[in-house]
Amino acid sequence: MSCFLCGIAASASSVLEGLQQRMDRYKSAAQQAKTSGDDRKARMHERIVKQYQDAIRAHKAGRQVNLAELPVPPGFPPFPGMENTEVEGSVDKALEAAHKLANAKEDEEPEEDDDEEAQPAKKPVPQKPTQVVKPYVSPQQDEMSLKAKGAGTIVSPENLPPAVQEQMEFLENRRRQYRKAALQAKQKNDLELAKQHMRVAHVLQASIDKLKEGTMVDITKVPPAPVDEDSDFVVVEHEDSRPPQNSDDVYAQLIKLLQEQHEKCMRYSKQFTHMGNVAETTRFEKMAEDCKKNCEILHLSQAQGLDPPPYHFEDKTLKIVRVFSELSSTEMLLIIVRGINLPAPSGMAPNDLHAFVKFDFPYPSTEQPQKNKTYVVKNTNSPEYEQTFKLNINRNHRGFKRVIQAKGIKFEIFHKGVFLLKSDKQIGTASVKLDKLETQCEIREIVEVFDGRKPTGGKLEVKIRLREPLNGQDLQTVTEKWLVMDPVTRK
Repeated sequence: MSCFLCGIAASASSVLEGLQQRMDRYKSAAQQAKTSGDDRKARMHERIVKQYQDAIRAHKAGRQVNLAELPVPPGFPPFPGMENTEVEGSVDKALEAAHKLANAKEDEEPEEDDDEEAQPAKKPVPQKPTQVVKPYVSPQQDEMSLKAKGAGTIVSPENLPPAVQEQMEFLENRRRQYRKAALQAKQKNDLELAKQHMRVAHVLQASIDKLKEGTMVDITKVPPAPVDEDSDFVVVEHEDSRPPQNSDDVYAQLIKLLQEQHEKCMRYSKQFTHMGNVAETTRFEKMAEDCKKNCEILHLSQAQGLDPPPYHFEDKTLKIVRVFSELSSTEMLLIIVRGINLPAPSGMAPNDLHAFVKFDFPYPSTEQPQKNKTYVVKNTNSPEYEQTFKLNINRNHRGFKRVIQAKGIKFEIFHKGVFLLKSDKQIGTASVKLDKLETQCEIREIVEVFDGRKPTGGKLEVKIRLREPLNGQDLQTVTEKWLVMDPVTRK
């Protein structure tokens, strides 16, 4: 095949021109194969030509074309607009696709070429249209990504925004807590617990490295602080930072916590206003006003050079309604979090696994699913993805309700082929049911990975979010550590 397709092609100015160039190259290769008497390769190239003819017709008609599935002749640059999205192994894909085409229905073809040419050309079977879902990136993540590209691969911590520096400090403190807990567990000969704590510490270090590279990290996913064996209590989140060294540090920390509590109260108040619950709306508005007044008192006290007033933390139980307000009613988020002990192909060590995950969401129909895949994480059987995809939905559509009640989302886990002529190998499948979305706005599942019907021992963690449940509200009771300012007694 390579001798018929050799050559470097000029960059195309449009997708249509790129499709035409590739089709012409395969036509030429088919003619050369016929001339040299290699009928098998000639038929293979002709099938690829038909693929490109179908793709060109679809593109001219304004329909979506999955360009990534088309074979690419060696030496051809990416399609215009796809320069940054091409992944490694495009030659592998071309060879793999060509290999499949060469072997497709080979046993059914007649030996005589004359009989084959005498038969009328069969009408090509139209491919099922699919909707390729692009990974979802929040505006904050997009801004960070642009900054990272402009400054290089690694972003200096000093050049990061203050909010990101604060996240790094928080993660670093949490990492030290888990390392300390691991040491305490090891001293008590609880090696299994020590290993668990060290694994969490490594994950936190990876998150810190992501921040340094300019990738945003969701701090809400950080595991809670471990039990401190030296003090017999669980370290609460707001006490994770270093103890303040002077009164200015104390004031800064107290004002920050009160501002966070004020924002929470205002958010909860708006949610209950949306529900029409006047009592809870009024309650959170009053709590927000108290936080605001306490902030003003602290600012005034600090300006007068006084010592910080007394305060304490107490557990406060809150009834809240859970809403992902950043999502619209026509959006659903799929977050592929990680794989856990994924099975490696036979004869391969777990640390040699290069895993990625494909998903298939059968809406608006099975024939027109929304699908995509994660990036490849190399050299581990427990890859961390944290990749988000935004899916389009219609909450009132009967087809969507059928998917929620009966179908769900299917996942396929693959090992990425790394050499020429070595295709990607499926190592397992998994599925997540979505019926909980009728009463909850988020599903978090760690599902079993199967090889056919046989459990592999591996697992896949995913999250699915809606703005709000399909039926009713997602009411929850949470207990939080709440900063309370003590009344000041004047002497």
